[in-house]
Amino acid sequence: MEKDMVSALPKEEEEVKGVGGGLIERETEEDDTVKSQGVKESRLNSGSGCNCNATKLKSTSVAVRERDYFQSGHPKKKLTRQERVELGRLFQGAVSSYDWDLAQSLISLADPQALNDALCITLDSIWFLTTQQELDGVTTLIHNIIANGAYDFTRAALRTSFLASCVSACHSRTMTPAATVTIMAQRLHERLHECNGDEILKAEAGAKFQKFTEWALKCIDCHSRCRENNTDRVGHSSAVEIQLQLSAFKTFLDLAGNQLIGKDFTEAFDAACFPLTLFSSSFDPSWASGISATAIHGLLGMLVEGGADNVSQCFLEASRFGSTELVRILLQIAQRNSLDIDVDLALGFASHYCKIGTMECLVEEGNAIAFLGPLMRAAERGCMQVVEWFMKRGCRDMELCLALTAATSSSQVDVAAFLLPHVPQHVLEALSTEILKAAGERSGGSLDGVAFLLRSDFLGDPTATYAVADAIARSDDEAVAPELKCFLREHWSEAAFVDGLRLGQEHYMNIVRILKWSGCPICLRDLPPPLRVTIAYLPLYRECVEAGGCLLSQRLRGQLVEAVRRLDGRVLKEVGQGRELVAALEHHLPPFLLHSSFQSCLLARNLA
Repeated sequence: MEKDMVSALPKEEEEVKGVGGGLIERETEEDDTVKSQGVKESRLNSGSGCNCNATKLKSTSVAVRERDYFQSGHPKKKLTRQERVELGRLFQGAVSSYDWDLAQSLISLADPQALNDALCITLDSIWFLTTQQELDGVTTLIHNIIANGAYDFTRAALRTSFLASCVSACHSRTMTPAATVTIMAQRLHERLHECNGDEILKAEAGAKFQKFTEWALKCIDCHSRCRENNTDRVGHSSAVEIQLQLSAFKTFLDLAGNQLIGKDFTEAFDAACFPLTLFSSSFDPSWASGISATAIHGLLGMLVEGGADNVSQCFLEASRFGSTELVRILLQIAQRNSLDIDVDLALGFASHYCKIGTMECLVEEGNAIAFLGPLMRAAERGCMQVVEWFMKRGCRDMELCLALTAATSSSQVDVAAFLLPHVPQHVLEALSTEILKAAGERSGGSLDGVAFLLRSDFLGDPTATYAVADAIARSDDEAVAPELKCFLREHWSEAAFVDGLRLGQEHYMNIVRILKWSGCPICLRDLPPPLRVTIAYLPLYRECVEAGGCLLSQRLRGQLVEAVRRLDGRVLKEVGQGRELVAALEHHLPPFLLHSSFQSCLLARNLA
C-alpha cells in the first residue's frame, strides 16, 4: 500500500504558486543528495509516500538550522538518498497503520531532511483521523518530530493544505480518482488558456499540477483503503471526526509558533483554495453548507487567523472561474472575520465569464448590487444569457438604456432587439440623440447597431426617428464621430431622401432609353409588362426586403417613392408610408419572384 503512494509522487520538488495567475512554478532544491541516479522519488517525498506541494529553494535560515541540528548533539551522519527513501517508506507504513511505537523508533534514525519528510507524512495523515486515540498518537508524533529537529514548517503547511482541500472536495464526489484527474486537468487547461503568458510555461504548469493532483488522490485512496477494506472512495467524515482533524492541525500550528509567518499562511491559503476552483464543477449543490466542507471551513479560518491576507484575491479568482461553493465559503469566512471583500467586483468577474450560479450566490448571499457595469459589458459582448439574467433580477430604466447603447455601439443586434422593448419610451425620447452619438463614437467601424435602431423606429414615431437622424447628420458638433455623420447623411437624412428621388429618376430614364434604343437582340418592349417591371425594379425590391425593420432608410424611401410614382402615378411621400410603398411595388412584380426574393433575403441574413 505504501509503495503505491511512493510511486505516485512527482520526480522533483514543486510548488503550487500564484493562484491569482493560475500558474505553477517549479523550484528544485539544491541538495546533492537528490542527484542520486535510479531513484524516482524527490527529496520532498523521500520515503514519504505523499507529496502535494513543493519546497522552496533552501534559504540561508534553513541551512543554518540544518547546521545547528548536527552541532547540537544529534546524529552526525547524513542519510543517503536511498536510505532516506527506505526510511520514509517504513515511516509511511507505520503512520498509515497507526503503529505509533514503530513510527517513534524511526524518528531517532532520521537526519534533518528525513525529519522534514516525516513531519509532512504525519501532518498529511491528520485528515483521515477518526478517533481520539488516533488524534493523541498523531499529535504526540508531531511533537516528537519537531523536538528532534524538523524545521520545514512552510512546506508541511502548504502541502497539507492542498491535500485537505482535495479530501474535502472528494467527500462530495462519486467519481473515480481517474475521472477526477481528467476533469481537473481539463479545468486547469481551460484556466491556463484564459491566462496571459508563455505557452510552454503554461503547458509545464499544467503537467505539474496534474502530478500534484494524482499524488493527492492516490494518497486519499491509500488512506481510504486502510480504513474501508479496499474500497476506492473516501468515506464521509462525521462532525466529530472533522473536529479531531482540525484539532490536530491547530496543534501543529501551535507547535510551529512563530516559525510560520504571514507569507506562509497566505501561500497555504492559496494552496487550499486552488484545487477547489477546479473541483467546483462537480460539487454537489450546497456543498459549502454541508458536513463535507466543514474541514475546509476550519482550515481556511485558521489560516486567516494566522495571517493569510489573500482572501479577497482568492475570492475574485473563485468568482471568475465560477467556483460557486468556494465563493460561498469565502463569503462566510470574510463575514466571520470582518474582512473587506469586493462583491460587486466579483460579480463583474463572474458575469464576464458567464458564471450564472456564481452570480446568483454573489447577489443573494453577498448582497452585490452594482448591476450597471456587468450588464453593459455583457450587452457589449453580446452575452444574451447574462443580459437576460440581469433583466430578471430587475434593472433601472437608465441601466437598460445604457446597456442598449452598449449593444448598439458594438453592433450586437440580437441583444439590442431584446433590450429595446424594455426601455421606457420617454427615456428613449429624452436621450435619443445621445444614444446615437455614443453608439457611433464607440462603434469601432461598424454602424450596424445604429442602423438597427433607426430601422426599428426606436422612437415609435417615424417623423421623430428620421428627424433625430437628420439633426445629427447636419450637426456641427465636433464631438460627433465623422463616420456616424457620413453614414447618417448618406442614408438617413433629408438630403439622402432627395438623393434617392434623384437616383430613382435617373434609373427610370435609363430604363426608358434601353427600351427605345437598345441594340439587344431581345426586344425588351416585346416582353410582358410584369417582366419589364421585374428587370427594372427587382433589385430595389430585394434591397428593401433585405433591410427589414419598420422604417426604410431615407435613401431607399426616395427611390421607392419615385418608382411607385412612375408605375402607379401615385405620390406616397409621407414618412409613415414605407410599407405602402413596398406593397405598391410588389403589386407589379410576378408572385413567384416575390417568394424567391424573400427566401433569398432570409438565406443571406442567416449566412451573415
